[in-house]
Amino acid sequence: MIRLPDDAPFTPEQRAWLQDFLSKALAGAAIPSAPAGPAVPATILWGSQTGNAEGLARKLIKRLKKGNFEPESFDMADYDRERLPKEKNLLIITSTYGDGEPPDNAADLYEWILSDEAPQLEGVSYTVLALGDSGYPDFCKCGIDFDERLAALGAKRIVDRVDCDVDFDAEFKQWSEGIIAELAPEVQVMPGPVDALDQTDDGYSKKHPFPSPILKNYNLNTGGAKETHHVELSLEGSGLEYQVGDALGLVPANPPEVVDEILANLPFNTDTEVPLPDGSEGPLREALIRHYDIGTINKSMIQKWQERSGSPYLRALVEADDRKAYEDFSWGRDLIDLVCDHPADFSDGEDFVGILKKLQPRLYSIASSPNAHPGEVHLCVGIVRYESHGRSRGGICSTYLSDRSEGENPGVFVHSNKAFRLPESGDTPLIMVGPGTGIAPFRAFLEERKISGAKGGNWLLFGNPHRESDFLYEDELTAFQKEGVLQRLDLAWSRDQKEKVYVQHLMLQNGAELWKWLQDGAAFYVCGDASRMAKDVDAALHSVAEEHGGMSADEAVEFVKQLKKDKRYQRDVY
Repeated sequence: MIRLPDDAPFTPEQRAWLQDFLSKALAGAAIPSAPAGPAVPATILWGSQTGNAEGLARKLIKRLKKGNFEPESFDMADYDRERLPKEKNLLIITSTYGDGEPPDNAADLYEWILSDEAPQLEGVSYTVLALGDSGYPDFCKCGIDFDERLAALGAKRIVDRVDCDVDFDAEFKQWSEGIIAELAPEVQVMPGPVDALDQTDDGYSKKHPFPSPILKNYNLNTGGAKETHHVELSLEGSGLEYQVGDALGLVPANPPEVVDEILANLPFNTDTEVPLPDGSEGPLREALIRHYDIGTINKSMIQKWQERSGSPYLRALVEADDRKAYEDFSWGRDLIDLVCDHPADFSDGEDFVGILKKLQPRLYSIASSPNAHPGEVHLCVGIVRYESHGRSRGGICSTYLSDRSEGENPGVFVHSNKAFRLPESGDTPLIMVGPGTGIAPFRAFLEERKISGAKGGNWLLFGNPHRESDFLYEDELTAFQKEGVLQRLDLAWSRDQKEKVYVQHLMLQNGAELWKWLQDGAAFYVCGDASRMAKDVDAALHSVAEEHGGMSADEAVEFVKQLKKDKRYQRDVY
């Protein structure tokens, strides 16, 4: 057998594959020099809210082009549904957001596929890669719905659906290699590393974040109950670049005091080294502060914990297997509650961290223009604090920034969001709806429109509970108005009067003017809460089209769908 030099730049998996390949070649074994037979057609459809599914679709195209495939890739919003019954191999990659909803660009195709209008699909082979977050009840629901509906319509699975949690690179690799093995088994693919999305030429990415010094970090609220921090970070020397509309990934750290309480209640010697998610080892305490998620529990975690716990309550919960009961138990509880209230028997630190998920970075809409603040990136972060089950709690990343980040250089990376971009023409008017921290990308939009000299009008609808304490970026917005950058600023203070007023109410009150802007070609943007605000704003937009556009309900639906197809209705919702 051929032996490669010890210093050859290959992983063990690559080394073994290459040594075997060369040995067979020199021994005269039949090694296919090129894919045989006609190329295999493959149609990739992606549904993406923040860019992950789109990025994986690009990676899949590259991977298939190296083999005996003829791949095509389509944004679901641009796909001609008449093609569907004629597809040979359909490869679907889709995320889920909000309350189990499809991404905006997938909504029309999703609705049609699930309707009675969908055709029978005998003869179509397909597979689904579903992206999601197991911290939410409707984990991967959009992908699951696509998978089950296509099967019900007679399509045949190429490989089983793969449901991905927030870390999806390994699952994507498994899924894509399964497709190649089924559709083109004669193609030999050299094993390779799992490539991360968000990779830059300088190497900073989600897997290798840049340690960013914090330049400024202060509360934008002036008293009151809310706390919103403006955070400025340095990107000097990182090579990282971003556009307005992008997000910044930031790696937090867990509260040390909570970690210490967890350690004090574990049934083994906690002064020990444990495996870390990157394959290295480190002290258990540091692992729990920097590397593992201690802030969320869900069905999967409860089931794993119950196997090691004598808790009758958890056993009853798992045996009942009731979704609502799992949700009710998980709400407002963290790992510390399981440790203290439902003790479990772990043999050692390695056994303990083996049931934990990796601590994930958080994505925040970028609140700055790179042209207005070279070498910097700004965030607008709502600090989450609450009381539940007798404990004071908070959002892991938001309280990290507000309480624990002094002297820290948090790891950051740029997450591209091509679905939330300024119009190509600066003459296009903008309507921006962003209550609370939803103002973040619109501060960036206004900075960019000012510095680029864009001529199109800008209209911002912003809201928060109280004008006196919660008018975020008031001085800047007032300056934008005086400079003529911001033509309209409509404000909704929900708690300053008896009747609650929200941004959707401002839309309806100013419906005639809003309709005029839309008729003049304005692009409509929304940023903020997906489950409530974004739905109410969407309903208000339909109402404006009906009342001031003279449309029927069905015509308003088609009008809004066309706005989305024309990229004139874009949402950054979470």
